[in-house]
Amino acid sequence: MKYASTFTPYRPAPTSAQRMARSTKGASDFLRSNSTMAALLPALSRMATLQKAVAAGLPAMFAACEILNFETGVLVMSAPNAALAARLKQQLPRLQDRLQKDGWQVNSIRIKVQVGKIAPPPQPKRVLELTDNALSSFAELSNTLSTDPRSQGLKDAIDAMIRRRRPRA
Repeated sequence: MKYASTFTPYRPAPTSAQRMARSTKGASDFLRSNSTMAALLPALSRMATLQKAVAAGLPAMFAACEILNFETGVLVMSAPNAALAARLKQQLPRLQDRLQKDGWQVNSIRIKVQVGKIAPPPQPKRVLELTDNALSSFAELSNTLSTDPRSQGLKDAIDAMIRRRRPRA
């Protein structure tokens, strides 16, 4: 009895860029399917292009600043706090010149502070693990220290660290 060949070649899992392209394509297909939503696509594309031009014209510290509106030559941007808004205000003349050189008709730029924006989560703290060899070396150091009052504080600190780091059984 002969069996039919069911060989399927290995396909690597899609990368995040490929998944993003697929989901973006799905979103744009959805927007095009509805005539009311399709009217938004040119405006969305224009705002995305302008956001990229603004990001290219500003230092990286202003990555949290976004475009809120752009009508009749007035660009309205958001800043997550007043301190960043003040620094952004200093960059506006240079940004406006850059945007005008890129072909955007920006007559003025306004900044709105949007305090309710959520800041990115802080980086997790790094926890250093000591090996058993390192802990035994610290224990040996503690045992070799003299018991005079000047070195007693160091000895107590090493002993406390060893107690915290020893795995509990």
